[in-house]
Amino acid sequence: MIVEYHRPQSVEEALDLLARSQPRTVVLGGGLYVNQVQKEELAVVDVQSLGLSDIQARGNKLVLGSAVTLQELLVSGQAPEALEKSIRHQDPYNRRQVATVAGTVMAADGRSPFTTALLALDPILETVRAGEEAKEDHLGDFLPLRVERLSGALVTNLTLPRNAALAYEYVARSPADLPLVSAAVGQWPSGRTRVVLGGYGDQPVMVLDGPTPDGAAAAARDAYSQAGDAWAEAPYRSEVAGVLVERCLEGISEEKEG
Repeated sequence: MIVEYHRPQSVEEALDLLARSQPRTVVLGGGLYVNQVQKEELAVVDVQSLGLSDIQARGNKLVLGSAVTLQELLVSGQAPEALEKSIRHQDPYNRRQVATVAGTVMAADGRSPFTTALLALDPILETVRAGEEAKEDHLGDFLPLRVERLSGALVTNLTLPRNAALAYEYVARSPADLPLVSAAVGQWPSGRTRVVLGGYGDQPVMVLDGPTPDGAAAAARDAYSQAGDAWAEAPYRSEVAGVLVERCLEGISEEKEG
């Protein structure tokens, strides 16, 4: 339950609020993270006035302010087509209008399409705390410890590569449902290939990050060999994971040839 609402006019003011221990104070963003994840009494910090809503292309990097909404990113023309596909799969239009990039990622479980696709690009997350220099982490390293690392911290931006190809594929009970299995593959000009699976567990899982795509489908099948739950049995997920990774790699190869 929200017991206090604040709309600071500077990052410094926001950080001072987030540093408080009582009441526990968290970033509001678009509101969805608070609604989905937090059940205790909270003070919230609305970041709309902090200038964190820019989308900037900087050479081979795309820098997303943490308060950029999914809809803003979708219509910006800056995101890879596969990331746009994952945004459409993540949320319907009304929710995309308020769901922020950072809020969506921080609230994500394993079925989040956007987070699955984003992780395949190995993004860098920047956070800052009161009295400290900004800190950068690979998002894949940050997510498992997100509750601890978000305490007192403000996510300021995410940086993605613009020179990496991306593919995203999924299987669901219906086109509008969240995935039973999803796969995202990022591939750099050097041949480096990063494979991420979604559709199961507390967060998407990275199953390959190597100099070539060799063994990617087998690694995906192995990673989901025990991924059974009420939605799907493990053998099904394992087989489908391998198929989806192969589709992603084929799509990237065809795109390069085209």
